[in-house]
Amino acid sequence: MSHVMDTYARQPVAFVRGEGVWLWDEDGNKYLDALAGIAVNTLGHAHPKLTRALAEQAARVLHTSNLFRAPWQEAAAERLASISGLDEAFFCNSGCEANEAAIKVARKYGHDRGINEPAIVVMENAFHGRTLATLSATGSRKVQAGFEPLVTGFVRVPHGDLEAVEKIAANNRNVVAVLVEPIQGEGGIQVAGMDYLRGLRALCDRNEWLLMLDEVQCGLGRTGKWFVYQHAGILPDVLPLAKGLGSGLPVGACLVAGRAKGVFKRGNHGSTFGGNPLVCAAVIATLDAIRDEGLLDNALRVGDAIRGALATQLAGLPGVVEVRGMGMMIGVELSQPCGEIVKASLDAGLVVNVTAETVIRLLPPLVMSEAEGQLVVERLVPLVRARLAQAAPQASPQPAAAGR
Repeated sequence: MSHVMDTYARQPVAFVRGEGVWLWDEDGNKYLDALAGIAVNTLGHAHPKLTRALAEQAARVLHTSNLFRAPWQEAAAERLASISGLDEAFFCNSGCEANEAAIKVARKYGHDRGINEPAIVVMENAFHGRTLATLSATGSRKVQAGFEPLVTGFVRVPHGDLEAVEKIAANNRNVVAVLVEPIQGEGGIQVAGMDYLRGLRALCDRNEWLLMLDEVQCGLGRTGKWFVYQHAGILPDVLPLAKGLGSGLPVGACLVAGRAKGVFKRGNHGSTFGGNPLVCAAVIATLDAIRDEGLLDNALRVGDAIRGALATQLAGLPGVVEVRGMGMMIGVELSQPCGEIVKASLDAGLVVNVTAETVIRLLPPLVMSEAEGQLVVERLVPLVRARLAQAAPQASPQPAAAGR
């Protein structure tokens, strides 16, 4: 009998060792990791620069609290400011905490402007976390069900619909911010157009709103630039980060600039563990490795190769709706639920995920090589074909497209 609370539908595999993009289970079976702990293991497994940095820091000091000066946070914040163009960072422990901080920044910003009930525009099918505020901002009844009453103060619109946001601007004077994922990960690898992001930036500027871009899953090099908004040539006011920030260590950050800079004053927010020496060592090692090892270019090159090969090999196959994504954030949407592909992939020595019921999600470590990426394709394509063959009478013929 396990004493672990039963909150996950866990696969019957326990990984005990990793190296690069490979994992081994208790029985010595080897798996190609195309999920990276859900976009967390940026540098793969047992990266020498990361393991050395952690060992050295663990031998010095693990925790002192935020009651004292934190030079490791200062160093990590400096690197984040340098790559993001934003000014200040608050360190926490997870993506939902980073989004909680963003929501609090927006509310404080509204109150400072005399708005007693500030509201935030959020998107359908969004995922921002599982705390009460972030699950309220999330656009999934599956996540929200059973936890009512939800937190108020959110106005929901379709993802990618700039006109819907403009209508809210004309009719709701309590709105103070827009919170959006440039790429919806849990929502099925839905990529916001760059014109849409630029339009949101302009709309927020006109209305003196905060533009808050949740890059918890899509940020930190996964799309070939440090952040998705850099593809659009804009800068957000608030940037929640986590997942790949520490390559496996639990660390999040909420970055601010522009109208959001200086909104938080002493005592407005805090975290006991946030930004401790060990996780900040992981942040610094991760960012330095991405820079020094050319992993931005690698993510774009290898990710595009994987996505292109999948689109080519699945083209015209009935039941394949679309192959889409950016860099090493790839989704293969089928016309029917396909959760069983996760177990079939494990049996084939491949680690993937299914999200939004019908989308096979690939989030490889940024260190994956082109040869390893090709191996992902070679192992996955037969599984997709087999799954669709089983459900052929229900599948409707739709061509696969390499969306971006």
